[in-house]
Amino acid sequence: MADQTIAGKTIALLVTDGVEQPELTEPLAAIQDAGGAAKVVSPNESSLQAMTGDWDHADHFDVDHQLGSVSSEDFDALVLPGGTINADTLRVDEKAREFVKGFVDAGKPIAAICHGPWILTEVGGVEGQRVTSYPSLKTDLVNAGAEWVDESAVVSNGLITSRTPDDLEDFNRSFLQVVAQA
Repeated sequence: MADQTIAGKTIALLVTDGVEQPELTEPLAAIQDAGGAAKVVSPNESSLQAMTGDWDHADHFDVDHQLGSVSSEDFDALVLPGGTINADTLRVDEKAREFVKGFVDAGKPIAAICHGPWILTEVGGVEGQRVTSYPSLKTDLVNAGAEWVDESAVVSNGLITSRTPDDLEDFNRSFLQVVAQA
């Protein structure tokens, strides 16, 4: 992925407690390796608890910006990692929905993996889009107007989606390509 450069671009990763650790750490590393700045944005004030799967605690991560202190205007793109607890918590958080809606309305690149696309169903972010996700989100995404497909990474009008941590290599490559061209 070193052939993709996003130097000078700042990417928000919107997460909270329960984020699937590799879905946070691997995109974060890919952004930094490509010359971009990755910033963790969260409703949490200072740190968050990542998970391995939905049951096992993993590492704690520092929060760069608390929701409400920044807006979509401060970033070039957005990453929405998964983890069931993380995604379900964020989709019902008003500030998180407003933050994500700003990216949708501005047409900025958004990358969502696993359960990450869930919040997009709340803000009109998947209507008319071709997407993928963790299989349990298929009905929600279709009901929100998306065309759901079972592929490792799907790019549709600046929206990049993937299914699971197994797809992270394709997810990161697709996301970096879109951000580099934006």
